[in-house]
Amino acid sequence: MKIDKSIIKELSDYLEEFNLTEIEITEKDTKIKISKNNVTISNQPAVTSANINARNENVSEKTNIKSGTEITSPIIGTAYHAPEPGAKKFVEIGKKIKKGDTIMIVEAMKTMNHVPSTADGVVKEICVEDGHPVEFGQTIIILE
Repeated sequence: MKIDKSIIKELSDYLEEFNLTEIEITEKDTKIKISKNNVTISNQPAVTSANINARNENVSEKTNIKSGTEITSPIIGTAYHAPEPGAKKFVEIGKKIKKGDTIMIVEAMKTMNHVPSTADGVVKEICVEDGHPVEFGQTIIILE
């Protein structure tokens, strides 16, 4: 059985483009299934598997190891660094903060939710830009 490698490459690109973990295509008696970890091609009884090393490398490159105390977003919404446009920011890199201090506002459904610090420390990194969306559990600030 001859496999067209361009099909595998195209399906692999779709995995990345649409942030999928798995994709499958079936044509007549041939089925090609591609996931983040492997490619499976079956022609009914025979099954062949191969690793896609390039995909595994891309995934590991995106994984950043962060040190320090991470403060995460308690809700999904839009993050703001200041109470209003042009106002002084709640926190800046190098600023010492205490547990309970407001570090950011996350707007959800037209409601401004103040996000308190969950620990004492010095701001090491602000992980989200002003006015950008955040997900539940996403790291928004790292403290030393």
